[in-house]
Amino acid sequence: MPRDVDDENAVLSPESDAEAREREAQAIRGLQAAYKRMREEIGKVVIGQQDVVDQLLISLFSRGHCLMVGVPGLAKTLLVSTIGRILQLSFRRIQFTPDLMPSDITGTDVLQDDPETGRRSFQFMQGPLFTNILLADEINRTPPKTQAALLEAMQERHVTVGSNTYRLPQPFFVLATQNPIEQEGTYALPEAQLDRFMFNIVVKYPTAADELRILKQTTGADDTELTPALSGKQILALQEVVRRVPVAEHVFVYARDLVRATRPNEPEAPNFIKEYISWGAGPRAGQNLIVGAKARAILEGRFHVSTEDIKAVAHPVLRHRIVTTFHADSERVTADDVIDMLLKKIPVELEEKAKRLSR
Repeated sequence: MPRDVDDENAVLSPESDAEAREREAQAIRGLQAAYKRMREEIGKVVIGQQDVVDQLLISLFSRGHCLMVGVPGLAKTLLVSTIGRILQLSFRRIQFTPDLMPSDITGTDVLQDDPETGRRSFQFMQGPLFTNILLADEINRTPPKTQAALLEAMQERHVTVGSNTYRLPQPFFVLATQNPIEQEGTYALPEAQLDRFMFNIVVKYPTAADELRILKQTTGADDTELTPALSGKQILALQEVVRRVPVAEHVFVYARDLVRATRPNEPEAPNFIKEYISWGAGPRAGQNLIVGAKARAILEGRFHVSTEDIKAVAHPVLRHRIVTTFHADSERVTADDVIDMLLKKIPVELEEKAKRLSR
């Protein structure tokens, strides 16, 4: 029996809208509580590095992957393994080496005997890629063929062995590390492969106060117990909440203008971009700016995105997507310096556009 008009109107009633808003509010509170718990648990093991922790968690809730760059001894591996411990997810670590083959990480078909029938058949043996959180340690130490196997899995979230395709567990989160000071015998990731990472996170030396705490905490008894904060099902649900955060038109315009301004061939590119940048960011950078800004906004208790959220994630999103010129390198102008210049220039034009859009 078909529904009458009154039934259909009831679906769109104010009560239903109120219930939907309440569900969204509960989801936001749940995400904030989870975020707080995770920061507290990570703080038991990893001292300082709050910006790094925040960027990792933003990326996690945005369904993105991260590349962490820092010298040895800055707790990059410890931070990732700690996240694996406080989440009820499977965690694996791959130490990338020059002799690592693609099948070593994806898995391979193995010939097996059936003891009952005596027949032989190939059975797929899963590699370490089949996990929820993967630590790819020193990713630039393995040949491009193996790098490509990992990066394909990051993008497609499946691996192909022979004629068969195997889906990876969900959620699937890759944290890769690089050492910026020892490049001999390494294989630099091409720009197209770097673009697969949502964030490029720079891990800096700790402050004097944090380093003193590190010395005291890590040279005594190691009895730190961590409490699991989230399950895989909860993370997937919270990732969906992030995707539903609304974005105003002028924020989309700002993200678009910021990305386009990094391209030296664009007419709107500032003069310093033409001087210091040889290749700018692509559309994926704008997508990651928006999604990362959504996650940051909701973690701060707001169900709307501002331009300040875009600015907050601009450095980790853009620094590995722009290529500096020889002139910039000779003057020691880094990608972060160029991003700082862009963030100072673009807002003036943004305010004028926002006013026009609001009329």
